[in-house]
Amino acid sequence: MTPTLRIAGLHFSYPDGTVTLRGVDLSVAAGERVALLGPNGAGKTTLVLHLNGILHGGAGTVEVAGMRVDPADRAGLGEIRRRVGIVFQDPDDQLFMPTVAEDVAFGPANLGLRGEELRNRVAEALTAVGMGAFGERAPQHLSFGQRRRVAVATVLAMRPEVLVLDEPSSNLDPASRRELYEILTGLPITILMVTHDLPYAMQLCSRSVILDEGRIAADGPTPDLLADPALLEKHRLELPFGFHPAHPSS
Repeated sequence: MTPTLRIAGLHFSYPDGTVTLRGVDLSVAAGERVALLGPNGAGKTTLVLHLNGILHGGAGTVEVAGMRVDPADRAGLGEIRRRVGIVFQDPDDQLFMPTVAEDVAFGPANLGLRGEELRNRVAEALTAVGMGAFGERAPQHLSFGQRRRVAVATVLAMRPEVLVLDEPSSNLDPASRRELYEILTGLPITILMVTHDLPYAMQLCSRSVILDEGRIAADGPTPDLLADPALLEKHRLELPFGFHPAHPSS
């Protein structure tokens, strides 16, 4: 089977000469939930921004459901950006319309959806994140956790094949963390989650990948990686005090 996401030999350097990716190879199967871990400066954000062509220009290839990310193919790039939805760390980066419903409708409307079809798409996405009753609310009047869920809905409204989440648990209170966890585990979609929150990675993702200095340093079952103190220390990853992957609730 063709992986939903396939990265092969990906290199990238910024214009100032800073090398951030050094031959990354990664495949993610349909429906997999994978955590992308690593210290600051490891190349995680750079890698994510290659998935829909925001960054490009180095050697290597990125494919989504067999479709190659090619910035020179403008029509194809539009389809790639529909297939790969990125939810950024700050929901306010994605919410800019007067109402929640208008924010969620923005992407599908740009695809040409109108009328009842558009309204149904918006309702479907808001229901998926438990925000169906908030369509007429102004985003700035919502709690931070609610705004993050609406940001997820703006991406789900595009019916992507891959959902990329950048630090989804950051700044959430315990109840909001749990609510987002329940939403994400119920989505029939491939998820790539960039996070420093190792317990959340273990809750959500059966597989984790550690990226460091632009290379894949480890790739395996999340509990196995988190149970390796030497591996975590080498890549500047730390579990919260008292948390052990073999007994996460203790």
